[in-house]
Amino acid sequence: MAFVVRCPYLLSAESSQNCQSRFKRPGRLSRLPRLGPVLALLLCLPGMAFAQSGASAGQWGAYGADLGNTKYTGLEQIHAGNVQQLEIAWRRPALDDDYRQLNPEQRFTSNWNGTPVIKNGIAYITNGVGLVEAFDPGSGETIWVQEPPGGVEGLPGASTRGPAWWEDGDEQRIFVQRGTYLYALDASTGVAVPGFGDNGRVDLQLMPEEFERFRWGGVPMVVRDVVVIGQAMTDNFSSREAPRGDVHAFDARTGAHRWTFHTVPQQGQFGTDTWQDRSWSYTGHSNMWALFSADEELGLVYMPLSSSTNDMYGGHRIGDNLFSQSLVAVDAETGERVWHFQTVHHGLWDYDPPAAPILMDITVDGRPIKAITQITKQAFAFVLDRETGEPVWEIEEREVPQSDVPGEVTSPTQPFPTRPAPFDRQGATIDNLIDFTPELRAEALEIVSNYVMGPLFTPPSVAVEGGTQGTIQLPGSQGGADVQGAAFDPETGYLYIPSITSAFVADLLPGDPDSTDLAYTMGSRRWIAGPQGLPLFKPPYGRITAIDMNTGEHVWMVANGDGPRDHPAIAHLNLGKLGVPGRPSPLLTKTLLFLGEGRTNLPRSGRIPPDMPVEIATNSGGPMFRAYDKATGEVVWEIELEAGSSNAPVSYLFGGKQYLLLAIGDRQHSPELLAFTLP
Repeated sequence: MAFVVRCPYLLSAESSQNCQSRFKRPGRLSRLPRLGPVLALLLCLPGMAFAQSGASAGQWGAYGADLGNTKYTGLEQIHAGNVQQLEIAWRRPALDDDYRQLNPEQRFTSNWNGTPVIKNGIAYITNGVGLVEAFDPGSGETIWVQEPPGGVEGLPGASTRGPAWWEDGDEQRIFVQRGTYLYALDASTGVAVPGFGDNGRVDLQLMPEEFERFRWGGVPMVVRDVVVIGQAMTDNFSSREAPRGDVHAFDARTGAHRWTFHTVPQQGQFGTDTWQDRSWSYTGHSNMWALFSADEELGLVYMPLSSSTNDMYGGHRIGDNLFSQSLVAVDAETGERVWHFQTVHHGLWDYDPPAAPILMDITVDGRPIKAITQITKQAFAFVLDRETGEPVWEIEEREVPQSDVPGEVTSPTQPFPTRPAPFDRQGATIDNLIDFTPELRAEALEIVSNYVMGPLFTPPSVAVEGGTQGTIQLPGSQGGADVQGAAFDPETGYLYIPSITSAFVADLLPGDPDSTDLAYTMGSRRWIAGPQGLPLFKPPYGRITAIDMNTGEHVWMVANGDGPRDHPAIAHLNLGKLGVPGRPSPLLTKTLLFLGEGRTNLPRSGRIPPDMPVEIATNSGGPMFRAYDKATGEVVWEIELEAGSSNAPVSYLFGGKQYLLLAIGDRQHSPELLAFTLP
């Protein structure tokens, strides 16, 4: 296995400094990264298991630490006894100065969600406009930046969640999707690989021209010399006919198209019988907007697929509708389906499986199992055998409420895991309403009297003038869990899930025949406020749940953040932490769980009442970043930052020191990376 630092034998501290390569940045040579003796030794070790054992050798090899998205590293230089001493070692902006010089007025996202890959003493990240920057993990100094295609005209772009790493012998590449292209870059220089596709890039615009432009914001999955790409698609449905969200794969060496998986099965393919009246022939979406996982040993890629057209009304697509809202395992080299599990039949709730599934080796009743766990917006953890797709614990088909919307045919049952128990509040029921005081409970009852209420999977309803205004759905379309995912400890078998308790209104309006061929379209689809601007339901509004995956039992649950405990209506009650409804990603180390509160100061939208405090609305985080004792959930360290966290934190070893890397930013604070380490 070759590295940028060549290690023919174990190096001393002195010789390791002489075993370095040069890195070019456009127009000039850059300072070289200094590799400490510990890292130099680690880089000389043979490759380690990469699917579900966490980050290895002090590096961070993929978005979620490994291909199994554990978000775990066994590093323990930073621990409960010294975490209070953490300090910021350096900061790095979301857009390098080279780009600012190219266009001083260039705008970029305030929601920077790029997460770095750190290999061989170099960090690689997608910046605020989706281009790759390589930098020194010990200082934050730039090593190289990706040339924008077409110069200054090609500079504008959208942020993505990060790049992916690939190597074969002496060849090392960075893969990144930006706009409608997949790029392959030389890892040492950032120069596009000329033998890949058309001068280093492959066009991803594979849909017919009459449909929408390709877009995605995920991370390429590289497994067995294959690069797999998903896509994101709009939720604004105006027609029952739409493009499919097919998954595509390309050869990592040449860029040649390897395979396509039809997320809505086509003529003669498995699953068409789940679509009545040949509705598979025109229904679209079911796209892979979330993140992949993979097991390189088994040669499988795992795809959590989203809802099909229209995601709140399905009278035109009667049936279970495979492979919408399913976890699908495919052969990485051929794209052939190996197994699938549908988490929602005939989806009407926007309950897409939102996060990368997590690979985990567990022991249940004395039996070792290669498992995979898919967490969901409805607050379930579906635990399956990742080789076969069989449930580890029984998953029951239970009867659920049925729709009275004309033309709709809901599934009579939905899957409910018997273990683990749900990790967040389920059901828009009277018992779940806020009840801090009798006055607040009375106001909450008055609010919900205008809506349809019910348990989990109560269907959307038609908003009627002078009548009910739709169905209150809990969890709402943003969770439960969401794209931030969870973290798994391969040593203890514990899973740590951040989630939020927040409802939204699932309302339908009759379709206007002059503008749509859908009988019903979604209405306001808004977050719903409770009494006096407080949330409508009981806290915690943001929480962390620890689950022993060897038994399926919950170990502990704590609120993440203070939440609205100082609100004038409840401040006198001196309540404990109520939790912040942000969407932070977790980071797990040997002894600690690191978690922020999610991005702060989200822009107001028409779906949030104009008089509603944004900090209480769904998906609104806070500026705190904390370390929890992962055995108990106790906070052992916290710091207030200039803005909330926006990416998935990582931890790595460089120069003999452990670092934590976190992105923050919002509309008031320009996004940047912060590197924490011990003095």
